[in-house]
Amino acid sequence: MSAPLSPVGSLNLAVVAGVVSRSPRWRTLPSGDVLLHMEVRTQRAGERADTVPVAVFGPSRALERLREGSEVVVLGRVQRRFFTAGGQTRSRTQITADRVVPAGHGRRAASLLERARASLAEAMATQPDRA
Repeated sequence: MSAPLSPVGSLNLAVVAGVVSRSPRWRTLPSGDVLLHMEVRTQRAGERADTVPVAVFGPSRALERLREGSEVVVLGRVQRRFFTAGGQTRSRTQITADRVVPAGHGRRAASLLERARASLAEAMATQPDRA
C-alpha cells in the first residue's frame, strides 16, 4: 500500500473568517439541544464571494449578539450530514463549529487562529518523514 499524498495524514480542520451574510437562525432540536445556523461570506480581492454554512451545537448565549454583517472567525470541521425531506434523503455539507468568535474581539480571534495553527503543526509533526 502506498503512503498518503498528504504530509499531514488525516486532519479535518476548517477556519473561516468572514461576515455573517444573513440573520443567524436559532433552533431547539427535538432532543432539547440548541442549534445555531448561520451563513458566513468570505471574499478575497478580485474573486467571487463564497458563502459557507456553519452549524454551532450548544452555542453560548454570547452569540445571540450576532447579526447580519457581524464579522466572525470560525474554527471547526467540515461535515456532511444526511436528512430526510419530502420523503427523500438529502445531504448538506457544512462547517460544524467548535468555536465562533466575533472578529472585533481581537485577542480572542487571534487566539482562535493560533489554536488552528497549533492543531495543524501538531498533525504535521506526528507524521513520519516521507522524503
